[in-house]
Amino acid sequence: MRSAEEGWFCFAVAAGIMMVGETAFAATGDTTGTPDPTFGDAYYTFIEGGGALGYGAASLVAGAYTGIATTPALIIHSLEHHHH
Repeated sequence: MRSAEEGWFCFAVAAGIMMVGETAFAATGDTTGTPDPTFGDAYYTFIEGGGALGYGAASLVAGAYTGIATTPALIIHSLEHHHH
């Protein structure tokens, strides 16, 4: 059985792959009159996209881990204050 962290990591990777795939399909529109990108443009786009994907995946995993780790304590704390 997988741990919750492994599950969230797999989910983040799958979500990132789907986002990259959707971007590639969205970019197949009409490009009449659009100049071809240079190697420098393509390199910069690749680096920026990879950074954004990595930041998004890391944020998703960190947020999920924090939520899973702190939710039980928050629920217990809330019940202690509202249970007279």
